[in-house]
Amino acid sequence: MNVVRKGTILGVAASIQGLAMSVFLFPHFIPSGGAASVSVLLNYLMNVPFAITLWVLNAGLLLAAVKWLGKENTIWTMYCVTVTSGVVNLTSSLITSTVSIVFFDLLIGSILFGIGIGILFRMGASSGGMDILALIISKLRGYTPGKTLFVINGNLLLLTGIVVDLKIILFAIACQFIGTRILDIICQLELKRNFTSIEDH
Repeated sequence: MNVVRKGTILGVAASIQGLAMSVFLFPHFIPSGGAASVSVLLNYLMNVPFAITLWVLNAGLLLAAVKWLGKENTIWTMYCVTVTSGVVNLTSSLITSTVSIVFFDLLIGSILFGIGIGILFRMGASSGGMDILALIISKLRGYTPGKTLFVINGNLLLLTGIVVDLKIILFAIACQFIGTRILDIICQLELKRNFTSIEDH
């Protein structure tokens, strides 16, 4: 697959993920993953700025990605993180209210989130954060990426919920459950090619 085609597909997938977060999840204050949960937890307990926690986590995991997943995967991940962040920043300023009730927005947002990240994983990239750790564990241990990501994020979200606000985190865990199920469906559509793009890197 040529670079332009891959970049376009990954850009669309990263945009879908960004829209899922900014339009459907964030207006209800539903965290989208483990890295966000860690930043919330450290800010709540130690007043560590969100940006610092997210930067340190992503920097460390990107270094791990270079070793375990290859330089090309890391470059594409940085690209996807940039696109997702840009979409979130652009659309968040335009969103003034929730689309619908929390349960509807949670369902739609989780499905779109799973579609976006599923395409990224399938093509050997990720959206940064705990996605990178899930990809590494999946590659080394052979576990499905969706279940791996759900276990990682689920535990972090539960810990954050116990300390900060259990109600919101329960919604976040539901989001992770739905989204990671969609992710696994996309990754397993053609089982023999499940991790072809990752292994090539």
